[in-house]
Amino acid sequence: MKIIVLVKEVPDTYGDRKLNLETGLADRAASDVVLDEIGERALELALKYADANDGADVAVLTLAPEGATATIRKGLAMGADRAVHVCDEALLGADLGLTAEALAAAIRRQGFDLVVTGNVSTDGSGGMIPAMLAELLDVPHATGLSSVEIGDGVVSGTRPVESGVQQVSADLPAVISVTEALPEGRFPNFKGIMAAKKKPFEVLTLADLGVAADNPEMARSIMLTVAEKPPRASGVKILDEGDAGDKLADFLVANRLA
Repeated sequence: MKIIVLVKEVPDTYGDRKLNLETGLADRAASDVVLDEIGERALELALKYADANDGADVAVLTLAPEGATATIRKGLAMGADRAVHVCDEALLGADLGLTAEALAAAIRRQGFDLVVTGNVSTDGSGGMIPAMLAELLDVPHATGLSSVEIGDGVVSGTRPVESGVQQVSADLPAVISVTEALPEGRFPNFKGIMAAKKKPFEVLTLADLGVAADNPEMARSIMLTVAEKPPRASGVKILDEGDAGDKLADFLVANRLA
C-alpha cells in the first residue's frame, strides 16, 4: 500500500497573520511557521495504518518555498518513510489550479494507492485541492471524512451531513480528505527526529514534473486588488433604564434580525 499524505507549512494559527499589501500574498514572515495541524491528523491516519500493516509506504508531499525543509522534516520525524518537496520560484503565489496541477504531477510520479489530505488548510482555507486532485488524477474521492477505514482495495468512512451521518466508500486508488474529528498527530520522539535526517527527501521543480506555470491552456487567477480587513467597530450598547426590552426589540427589527 502506497499512501501519500499532503502536508503544508502555514503561519502559526496562534500568531499574527497578515497580507503583504504589495503582492496580495500572505506575509509568512509575520509569524512563526508550523506544519498545518490538519495535515498532521491526515498523516496520523496513514501512520496508524502502517503500524498495523507491514509493507505500507507512507510519503509526505508538500508544495512550499525552499525554506520549508525543516518544517517538512517533522512529518518524517513523526514516522513517514520519505518526503517529496515541490519547490520552484514560479510557484510563488500559485492559485489553486496551478497548485493542484503541480501536486497531481508529483503524485503520478510517485505512484499511489491512496492520497490523504486535510479538508481545508488554516492559511488559504480554499478547501478545493482534494477534489481538484481527484479530477486531475481521474480517481474517486471522498471528502470531509470524520472517520476512515482503509481496507483491501477500498477506503470507507463517515461524514456528517445535515440530516445525520453519511457512510461513503471508494475503490482504490482514491483521494480522501479528513476533518479535525480525526485524532491529533503523534509527537515526534528523539529516535524519530534523528531517523528523519537519514530518510529520503526528494526536491522537485516544475521542470521535473513537466508542468508549465505559464501554460495558456490552464486558467490562472490574477490578483486585482488587496486590502486589509477593516478593524471591527464597537457594538451598540443598550442601557437598561426600565425599557431595555423595548430598545432591544427595536434594534432587532431595525436590523432585520427578528
